[in-house]
Amino acid sequence: MGHNRFSFAIRIILAIFCFVGYYWSENPKPIQVYFFKIGSYPVQNFSYSGLIFFLSGLSILLFSMLLMYVLHIHTKIFNGYIILDGFWTARKVKIDLNNIVSVKKGKYKKNALRRSVYNLHNNGIIRFYTSGVDFVELKDNSGFSYRIGTQKPNEFLKVIKSINKM
Repeated sequence: MGHNRFSFAIRIILAIFCFVGYYWSENPKPIQVYFFKIGSYPVQNFSYSGLIFFLSGLSILLFSMLLMYVLHIHTKIFNGYIILDGFWTARKVKIDLNNIVSVKKGKYKKNALRRSVYNLHNNGIIRFYTSGVDFVELKDNSGFSYRIGTQKPNEFLKVIKSINKM
C-alpha cells in the first residue's frame, strides 16, 4: 500500500502489463522481436478487449496516485507515552516513555525495495516503517528495541529527549 517503493513497483509493473496488452490488442499481427516471436492477438473477435486493458492500466495508475496520500503510521507523542496508529485494521501501539533507557537516531541500509511494516516483532526489535531512510530507536528496560521510521528524525529525537529528560 501507499508510497513505499516495493508496492509502487508492483503496481507500475501491472500497469505496464495492461498497456502492453492494449498495444498488442490494437496491433494483433505477429512480430519477431530479437530472439522471440510475439504471436497474433488471441482474442480478435472481441472488439473492446484493448479498451479494457487501457482502462485497467489507467485505473491502476490513478489508484497508485491516490495511495500516495494514505496515512500509514500516525505517531502521537504525549507526556509520558507514544501512540502509533496504523492504517485501517491495525491495532494502536502504546509505548511508555518512562521505561525507555536510551534513544538514538539511525539509518537503514540502502535497499531499493524495502517493504513497509507495522508492529513487526523480530529478534527483540519491533519495527514500524513506511518509507524513508531514517529511524529513531528506543530501547526500554525490558530489552525491547522499537525502531520507528520517520521522515523527520531530528525533530522526533528532540521531542522524545525533552519529554524523557535524557
